[in-house]
Amino acid sequence: MLDADSISKSMFVAPAKEATRPLFDRVHEWIVTVDHKKLGLMYIGYGILFLVIGGLEATIMRIQLAIPHNHFVSPQLFNQLFTMHGTTMVFLVGMPLLFGFANYLAPLMIGARDMAFPRLNAFSFWMSALGGIILYFSFVGGFGLYGAGAAPDVGWFAYAPLTAKAFSPGHSTDYWTIGLLVSGIGSIGTALNIVTTILCMRCPGMTLGRMPLFAWLNLVVSSMVLIVISPLTAAQIMLLVDRYLGGHFFDTQAGGSAVIWMHFFWIFGHPEVYILIIPGFAFASEIIPVFSRKPIFGYSIMVAATLAIGFVSLGVWAHHMFTVGMTSYANAFFTASTMAVGVPTGIKIFNWLGTMWGGKIRMTIPMLFCVGFLFQFLIAGLTGIMLSAAPFDWQLGNSYFVVAHFHYVLIGGLVFTIFAALYYWYPKVTGRMWNETLGKWHFWLFLIGFHLTFDFMHIPGILGMPRRVYTYEPGRGWEIWNLIVSLGVILQIVGILFWVVNFLWSYFKGKPAGDDPWDAWTLEWAATSPPPDYNFAQIPVVKSRRPLWDLKHPEDPDWKYE
Repeated sequence: MLDADSISKSMFVAPAKEATRPLFDRVHEWIVTVDHKKLGLMYIGYGILFLVIGGLEATIMRIQLAIPHNHFVSPQLFNQLFTMHGTTMVFLVGMPLLFGFANYLAPLMIGARDMAFPRLNAFSFWMSALGGIILYFSFVGGFGLYGAGAAPDVGWFAYAPLTAKAFSPGHSTDYWTIGLLVSGIGSIGTALNIVTTILCMRCPGMTLGRMPLFAWLNLVVSSMVLIVISPLTAAQIMLLVDRYLGGHFFDTQAGGSAVIWMHFFWIFGHPEVYILIIPGFAFASEIIPVFSRKPIFGYSIMVAATLAIGFVSLGVWAHHMFTVGMTSYANAFFTASTMAVGVPTGIKIFNWLGTMWGGKIRMTIPMLFCVGFLFQFLIAGLTGIMLSAAPFDWQLGNSYFVVAHFHYVLIGGLVFTIFAALYYWYPKVTGRMWNETLGKWHFWLFLIGFHLTFDFMHIPGILGMPRRVYTYEPGRGWEIWNLIVSLGVILQIVGILFWVVNFLWSYFKGKPAGDDPWDAWTLEWAATSPPPDYNFAQIPVVKSRRPLWDLKHPEDPDWKYE
């Protein structure tokens, strides 16, 4: 049973001091580990490394576009940068970070000692890491090794016929294809592991109706990954067949169809947006109740809305293709389905606001990032509904308005919730507290920089500035807006530097956090900080959705209200 005695005496044992062990032994242990917590941290570290790389690529592009007729980088390098930036942020930042949090937290939250398949978990991480290494090895190839050409320059979407041998000679596109194929194997393995763990490894008493929303939302996301990675993998295999075996799947001159590639890619590509943002919803759904001192408003509706998003999102992909000449019936269907997916998403926003309403809100750093997320994701949703209308999309498709919209989703929504999660669970992972002052500097600088960049990026898009352009002519009314956008990127970088300083300072100098610094309710906060290798010496038994509340308030247990 989960009780105060078992927590304080027998369930958890503080980990041994790492600093007393030889460095080689510590490094070797991380390389060969099958512990879900170490693998989760490696996923997160891997994602943060590529976040820095992808951010540098974006910064170089914004310097190039700050003024017209700039020659900071060449057109060829610019094409490589926006290809690698998009691919990096989706495949090497978003998915590894979110899989990392799921790996670390899901077993702890459901009262399990590890993932269902520990060795598969390790294999999946190293396959994902290998995919990123293969992709970025293309830069080395650009200097002539093995005749590899240069980095990929066909966009993260790799539309045919740009990827054909005639238009993409050398091996740059092959690095993109093989890197993502290998990384996709790792993603499928991790998703399968998460689904199995959540369905089969829950502790006694934790029914599906008592699972934390974090577990529910990651179950939906991992199920979506299993569905949508397959079409992308099939398309990449067909592309390799086209390039080397004369398959002509996407060669229009030989009877193929370039539009088929678009369908295959976006069957993956648009659900991928929800695969990335739903874990952000999971972070907000755990953090907002704790700092509002209220249970989540409408738990069952939140679960149902997530399932609805997962289902409907599989049928919206072709709103990326309104301008390719589909029939009016197809345009109407995908307009309707895109608008429909906004309904369960809107329900979630009302539920988070309902949780905060009347609560005793504590504006800690995680809560600040969640509040910023709520405001920004609302705007992202509204511009998404605008773009779901085919006639509107015909005017602004492939403009900087679209770039501003999806960055509002993935930075204003996802990155803000990732920072909230990093601040919220950092004490559990390290046993140390953040510096609040440095955290607030990070939040405000990053928030202001974000709005300078992506609020004003809508305007040149409305004025007709196309995306993916290397430079532009003066006198079109775009100059001042591009300069403001680029200055906003500098502020975001300064804000992230405050986060880096805070991370390092807190790790070495932060005050001890204790096991439960936030007075939270889910099972991971019952463990020591950091948790031991085995998580639980005695498997807990739960009776409600807030097991630690039951422990701390035996006079008013949460199960009385279920």
